Amino acid sequence: MEQFGKNTALLVMDMQSGIIGALPNATGVLPKIAQSIACARENKIPVIYVTVGFRQGAPEVSANNKGVAAVKERFATVNMDEFIKVHPDLRPQDGELTVLKRRLSAFSGSDLDLVLRALGIQHLVLTGISTSGVVLSTLREATDKDYRLTVLADCCADADEEVHRVLTSKIFPRHADVLMADDWCKKERGNRVVPPSGGAEGSRTPVQT
Repeated sequence: MEQFGKNTALLVMDMQSGIIGALPNATGVLPKIAQSIACARENKIPVIYVTVGFRQGAPEVSANNKGVAAVKERFATVNMDEFIKVHPDLRPQDGELTVLKRRLSAFSGSDLDLVLRALGIQHLVLTGISTSGVVLSTLREATDKDYRLTVLADCCADADEEVHRVLTSKIFPRHADVLMADDWCKKERGNRVVPPSGGAEGSRTPVQT
């Protein structure tokens, strides 16, 4: 049993106002992600935010990368300082980490793996948009890096609802536990442990919920 979030981190990925506004139905996941963030904080699980961004003019974007190159022209006029800001409904608290990435995967062009290893994290809980973008790419790379994985299906969204359904019901379960936010929060509260009154340090008793 993991105690007080030991070895687990919640990743909140690409939940930036500029991205959310461009994706149909993306705002619908905000309340569920906010719920999951609150649950993680309650259970002392680190919340790590992952944002995507580039230098002004996006010099990191290669013409060889079909998916990213398609939006390079738009990035030429975007204020990157504003673009990478997390949506205000999900704003990080003081002391919570934000990792900047350069591609789809949360690991690509970032120091996320270094941060996770330093914190002793072995289990990642994935949320964010889009399901076929950052969530899929991060899951694949995290699998190869031997992280344990959970995906919160109702904390992800995609422009194509059928793609979201196939990924969360058929593809992701091959590599991860796929849960709804309510079920994950209930599970974490059930796993929560506290020292018994007057007990020695390190002696812990499960909280009954």
